[in-house]
Amino acid sequence: MNILVILAHPDRVSFNSAIAQTATDTLTRLGHHVIFHDLYAEGFNPILETKEIPAEAQVDQTIRRHCQELATADGIIIIHPNWWGQPPAILKGWIDRVFREEIAYRFVEGDNGEGVPVGLLKAKKAVVFNTSNTASAREQKEFGDPLENLWKNCLFKLCGVTDFRRRMFSVVITSTEKQRKIWLNETAEIVEKAFPLF
Repeated sequence: MNILVILAHPDRVSFNSAIAQTATDTLTRLGHHVIFHDLYAEGFNPILETKEIPAEAQVDQTIRRHCQELATADGIIIIHPNWWGQPPAILKGWIDRVFREEIAYRFVEGDNGEGVPVGLLKAKKAVVFNTSNTASAREQKEFGDPLENLWKNCLFKLCGVTDFRRRMFSVVITSTEKQRKIWLNETAEIVEKAFPLF
């Protein structure tokens, strides 16, 4: 299977990077083909310009490649920190530019964009790993879980991905090396369950 893995964290030695490494190592061990992008390391441009918005717009080579990889992926894994209840801006920009009409979704004939789109993604499974420096109980009490709604309902469900899993690891900033090893083992288990031996 072709599994698209997207990492969005500016620190190359962050725990997010360790999660991404564990995920890609696990997928490789299971016989999958991994398409990996570290958006910060690659200097991905998150700015969506007006001329790029129409479905029929000509996009640059980088965006064409990302769109092709998204459209042909059998599964998707996203790794990012929880910043203000949102993904980092670079990842939001990747969504804006790559989850394009006629790539990730389309509107039915006669719909001018005001209706409910039809999901087009080949991938039916997606996993999102998040990190947070807020304790889970406080997160839920004070903020709810905006990332769950964003990824599960506003994005993946809308684009046709029916099997969604997400894990938030917290509190990362005060976690011990032992705790992080436990979390990385859990990461491998989640990936293996979502994308078993090929």
